[in-house]
Amino acid sequence: MVQSPNGLLASISPDAFAILAPHLKTVNLTLGDVRAEAGGKVKHVYFPHSGVISLVVELSVGDMIETAMVGRDGVLNASSALDGQVSLNKGVVQLAGLASAIEVKPLRAFAAKYEDFQSRLIRHEQVLFAQSQQSAACNAIHSVENRMCRWLLRMRDLAGSDDLTLTQEFLAQMLGVRRPSVSIVASVLQKAGLIRYSRGNIRILDVKGMQDGSCECYETVKAHYKRLLSP
Repeated sequence: MVQSPNGLLASISPDAFAILAPHLKTVNLTLGDVRAEAGGKVKHVYFPHSGVISLVVELSVGDMIETAMVGRDGVLNASSALDGQVSLNKGVVQLAGLASAIEVKPLRAFAAKYEDFQSRLIRHEQVLFAQSQQSAACNAIHSVENRMCRWLLRMRDLAGSDDLTLTQEFLAQMLGVRRPSVSIVASVLQKAGLIRYSRGNIRILDVKGMQDGSCECYETVKAHYKRLLSP
């Protein structure tokens, strides 16, 4: 059986995956799709193959800010497989792609039977919690330029590409800043030769330069994933 493009599903033994596979359905992740609603009952769990889903918090004034990202190394709504009932975050597709979707009941039964996989789901939830904490500290302390470099690098890791289809409006929402701030920083990074920006697309030209311009949070989040989720 072909190994899944998703890191968590790929960690399952072939025999175990053969049991889970009939319950998985490949779905499109379309830009702007809402795959989880804060306070809403969870019906499906998503294991991205490609694309990126943002976990966001919405405020009463209409603003929203990202707390964590889920991509090909992770899963959305995993806590429901661990006996959760509702989503604590809104999950919005920020980069289009594909995912394996599964209903909660069969995944919960599978996780209960295969303790190693259940343990990985628990560790993934710990990583998301740590990522959310890091984002809160980052947004409070670091400059918009540092945060944008960090965010674009993480997006690059999850997308597996230097080309990112993103609007300035969406990027501003994710960083919790106004669009003019994003425009200024994008211009600075472009003049420095780190990125090339055109309408709706950002291409990372100098990864090392972006890493130098990023805050410590990028490496900290990577370290969490490596420590808790590496095979």
